[in-house]
Amino acid sequence: MRPRVRRHPPRWMATAVIVGVAATMGGCAADASSSTPAEGTVHSRSESQSQPESQSRRLSDLSASSVFDYQLGGTYDSLPTGSGTSIDIVVRDAGAAPLTGAYSVCYVNGFQTQPDEADRWRDHEDLLLHDAAGNLVVDPEWPDEHILDPSTAAQRSRILDIIGPMIDGCADRGFDAVEIDNLDTADRFPDIDRAGAMELAAAYVDRAHGRGLAIAQKNAAELTRTAHDDLGFDFAVAEECAAFAECDRYTDVYGDRVLAVEYPDTLAEAGLSFTDACTDPDRPPLMILRDRDLVVPDATDYLFERC
Repeated sequence: MRPRVRRHPPRWMATAVIVGVAATMGGCAADASSSTPAEGTVHSRSESQSQPESQSRRLSDLSASSVFDYQLGGTYDSLPTGSGTSIDIVVRDAGAAPLTGAYSVCYVNGFQTQPDEADRWRDHEDLLLHDAAGNLVVDPEWPDEHILDPSTAAQRSRILDIIGPMIDGCADRGFDAVEIDNLDTADRFPDIDRAGAMELAAAYVDRAHGRGLAIAQKNAAELTRTAHDDLGFDFAVAEECAAFAECDRYTDVYGDRVLAVEYPDTLAEAGLSFTDACTDPDRPPLMILRDRDLVVPDATDYLFERC
């Protein structure tokens, strides 16, 4: 089993989002639980069934000729090449504003807690994964993140009461799509009921589509067929697919609708250069190289290249 992708811990907890989360944690939203699928059922959806017509037209903006950027470590409006190159597609933290004129994707952590939200989630410990001794489980690579446990319908409903308004907030701020992180949690933590995790993912898809947002599968190459065909995800965000030789697992399912991000350290560990990644016949057209911390252009370690 390969090492887990070294995900950048996002910083999306802006003041407006924190206020909304605090409010929802104080009590369950009356309409959120109705979006949760019935226990044990994940319904297969065709693309035409899963997304509104207007959303389907916006997905056409994910074209192979677009300029894509991944901005979880700080936002900027154009690439610092020459006089500035416009950005057509961008992923930003949920606390940031979408980029005017670009297809803007909103990052939400749907299966783990955020680093600065652990204390709030401890007030809802029954929604977090515990080990056999009753202790809260943390991600060994990100020890300030707890793991959500969507194993029962009641837990999924209450998790959606908390995460659902974050998805709504992305729509309210004008994002076009949402990216849900840590879809692979159930595979990394076997104590989580995998069917329950897929049910929660389906509920996120329904919530996003209900607000007119497209929704991206994040990583979890082994789940692409299920994520698209059964759960209804519209496109994918794939980190390090070239480094781990799995780009075709995304493109076979999503075609050109794959936003691919490589990092120099992982490519080097795989004995690859970014040129190698770009010449791979299986690589998605929208592939970029970013610095590990996804910093802004005036930072020393900033790196951006595109195939």
